[in-house]
Amino acid sequence: MKLIFATNNRHKVDEIKAVLPDYFQIVTLKEAGIDIDIPEPHDTLEANAEEKAITIFRMTDTACFSEDTGLEVFALNGEPGVHSARYAGEEKSFAKNIEKLLKNLEGKEDRSAQFRAVICLIVEGNVDFFEGVCKGQIIAEQKGTEGFGYDPVFIPDGATKTFAEMNMDEKNFYSHRRKAVDKLVAFLGGKNTGH
Repeated sequence: MKLIFATNNRHKVDEIKAVLPDYFQIVTLKEAGIDIDIPEPHDTLEANAEEKAITIFRMTDTACFSEDTGLEVFALNGEPGVHSARYAGEEKSFAKNIEKLLKNLEGKEDRSAQFRAVICLIVEGNVDFFEGVCKGQIIAEQKGTEGFGYDPVFIPDGATKTFAEMNMDEKNFYSHRRKAVDKLVAFLGGKNTGH
């Protein structure tokens, strides 16, 4: 089954390809010849994911999905949440985002947080959503060089390492994105019993 993944984020493409069964052919925007930066103007992950998927579906009339993820820190009332990628400004700097997060958490005892991923799938015009959550803690200093985004300061519950200290298989064991993808695969598997 061919699916266009409505993202320009190479890291997300790699993570999702690593957990999807072989019978899915993931086509990136670049591979589909689409060079646009789809806006994320909404205040929920669901609405932003839907905006991206609908934009690409209208352009291509091809089955597609998009994904929006937010880091929700409980002591910060759910920040950065939907603004995770642009927390410290429009330039989407991972380093500045982490710096701002750690500064805002200074002096706070509760460092619990969760990554929440929402996938929006559009097949033949039908829209479906799949959510994955990974709970964990924000640590005070960065550790590890793998992954992207807030990975160097996030330790998932049940682990002793940050996402940035894990290889892809280790991260996908805990990953919010993998949990959402698993639901997507189960849903499509039910539709495509011939596979």
